[in-house]
Amino acid sequence: MNALQPSRHPQQPLQPTPKRRITPRPKRRLRQRSYQIMAIETTVKIGVNLVISAAAVSALTQLLPYHWLQQEKLRAIRTEVKLMEGRVDNLQAEFSRNFDPRQAKSVMEKQGYRFDPNQHRVIFPKDLTEEKSESSHE
Repeated sequence: MNALQPSRHPQQPLQPTPKRRITPRPKRRLRQRSYQIMAIETTVKIGVNLVISAAAVSALTQLLPYHWLQQEKLRAIRTEVKLMEGRVDNLQAEFSRNFDPRQAKSVMEKQGYRFDPNQHRVIFPKDLTEEKSESSHE
């Protein structure tokens, strides 16, 4: 019975129910928000760069006087090295001359008052040397 009886509600054809349209946010607002974010990001980057630059300038102002002092010390040391090189050259020349077998006789004569046996000694009489010194004073 129930099947033959018409229903109280006539059947309507099934149609998709229109869903509410979700209205997207206006694009203008999104653009403004992204510009604000970019502006904040750029401001932060500039601030960080300024802090780093200030630290670098501060470090340079502290390091430059130290650098100049070190350069002055280096110049003084180079001057000392040049003087010592000259002294070392003289000492090496003297050392090589002292230990040169060809110059052994002249070194012995100079340092030890020894003379070659074949060399004649010249002795001045005392009287002549005194007379010459007196005459030179007058």
